[in-house]
Amino acid sequence: MKSCVTIGDASSAQPLADRMRPVRVEDVVGQPHLLAPGKPLRRAVESGVLHSMILWGPPGSGKTTLARIVAGQLGANFIGLSAVFSGVKDIRAAVDTAKRVRVEQNRATVLFVDEVHRFNKAQQDGFLPYVEDGTLTFIGATTENPSFELNKALLSRARVYVLKPLQAEDIRRLIDRTLTQCEQGLGNLHLDMHDALRDMLSRAADGDARRGLNLLELAADLAETRHGRLVVTEAIVQELITGGARRFDKQGEAFYDQISALHKSVRGSSPDGALYWLARMLDGGCDPLYIARRVLRMASEDIGNADPRALQLALNAWDVQERLGSPEGDLAIAQAVVYLAVAPKSNAVYTAFGAAVHDVKSGGSLEVPLHLRNAPTGLMKELGYGKTYRYAHDEPDGYAAGEYYFPNELGERRYYLPVTRGLEIKIAERMAYWRELDQKHRE
Repeated sequence: MKSCVTIGDASSAQPLADRMRPVRVEDVVGQPHLLAPGKPLRRAVESGVLHSMILWGPPGSGKTTLARIVAGQLGANFIGLSAVFSGVKDIRAAVDTAKRVRVEQNRATVLFVDEVHRFNKAQQDGFLPYVEDGTLTFIGATTENPSFELNKALLSRARVYVLKPLQAEDIRRLIDRTLTQCEQGLGNLHLDMHDALRDMLSRAADGDARRGLNLLELAADLAETRHGRLVVTEAIVQELITGGARRFDKQGEAFYDQISALHKSVRGSSPDGALYWLARMLDGGCDPLYIARRVLRMASEDIGNADPRALQLALNAWDVQERLGSPEGDLAIAQAVVYLAVAPKSNAVYTAFGAAVHDVKSGGSLEVPLHLRNAPTGLMKELGYGKTYRYAHDEPDGYAAGEYYFPNELGERRYYLPVTRGLEIKIAERMAYWRELDQKHRE
């Protein structure tokens, strides 16, 4: 087995994400639509012909890495600027360097501008002439839509490559590589880290390779020594993912027990019980505005669309309390509490929203399907934004039967399930009719 060397001081002082930055296009994880054999950016690198480009994608998707690889594999001089800290003076210095390198070394120069969307029009105009005359090959990296953030003149002279968030399996490959690679990675530590924990970090990175490696580096720093080995435990990974947030209990257990009793009395349709606990809390000195806020939550959580008037009445009670104070405001809150207690109950919206939040947190930053995207610019139309979207108002009954509104990777979901109480009876009937139309259209 190949032994690992100890990382030197210089390497260990450098962040892990920088140490693990690949130098060959073959070693880049993710972005197969650009980097697989025969794909556009891969062909550009292999052809040996430099051209200006915009790398548009989310953080940690490989924009800086690709810019360095393009320059390195084509033998070009690389100058990197950050639009956050650089100005016209820095652009002029880069131009002077590029001219000198071209004369003295006969080499092209790549000017890489990170977060280029932060450059104003004057700064963008500052290097445009040198892109046109070939002094510089420009590569810009941006997380923002270049159609809105870059000058049309600059955009017309650069090809836009759209990078996507990395998949969890891509980041898992990167983590595995880092744990076995010695000189740049963490192989010399011989970390003991189970596959399940590696998967947890991969998902927590949410498509961001840099974030994934930063989490891995922190996990290595916190690893425990057990039987002569460094072990990354589940507790360590959970702490890194959750941030170790702790609850702050401002007014003590009895206070929260009473607000819980008020809430449960409303949910259980007991107006008398709700009034008792409301009176107890007001008598104990609870801020009426705090109670009004909680009553508003009850209207959404426990009544919802079974009686949408409950939400408005709760808002009105809060407004009266703010305008008039006690005792007039207390009575308005009591009125709202009684109305909520006797109203038809539904937690369908509350449950539906919770399910949607769970999918978002577990699924990561899934992309908006092209047909649901807006396309106000020519570039976006060329990329297929909004191409097959069906305008519901132009459809029979104002409903685009069979249309999909979820990310492609997620598939169809049903979150909202109306109950058979109050107004939601009618809502359920309407949704059932829409499902029938969808079924007929897809058949």
